[in-house]
Amino acid sequence: MNPHYPDVALRAKHRCEYCRAPEAVFNFEFEVEHITPKAPGGTDSETNLALACRACNLMKSDRVVATDPEMGQETRLFHPREDCWQEHFEIDSDRALIVGITPIGRATVMQLKMNRELQVDARHHWLELGLFP
Repeated sequence: MNPHYPDVALRAKHRCEYCRAPEAVFNFEFEVEHITPKAPGGTDSETNLALACRACNLMKSDRVVATDPEMGQETRLFHPREDCWQEHFEIDSDRALIVGITPIGRATVMQLKMNRELQVDARHHWLELGLFP
C-alpha cells in the first residue's frame, strides 16, 4: 500500500477524486495518484496526490491536458487540489452520467472515459443505494 494512502483517502472521504466513485463498494483500496506526474516535475507532496479509482487512474495515466470535445481545444485536466468538483461537473441522476460543464470538466470526462457503460450501470446502483453522489 502507498504510504500516503491513509491521509489521502481520509482527505478524499474514500471517494475517487475524479469520478466520485465510493471506495466502499470495491473490494480493494483506491490508488494514490500523482496529479502532475513525477516525470515532468510532480512531487510526492500531499498537494500533488489524489485518490483515484483504478479506471480513472488508468485513463488519466501521465496526462495533464486533453481536448475539450465541445470547443476542440486542448485544456488542462481537472486538478483535485486546485479545482472545485461542482464547478466543473454535475450529475445527471436520471441517466447516472457525469456531465462536464466547463472545458476542464468536459475534457476530463472524455479523457478519463467517466461514462463507460459499466461505470454508468454501477452508478445507477450506487444512486439507488444512496452511495452516490
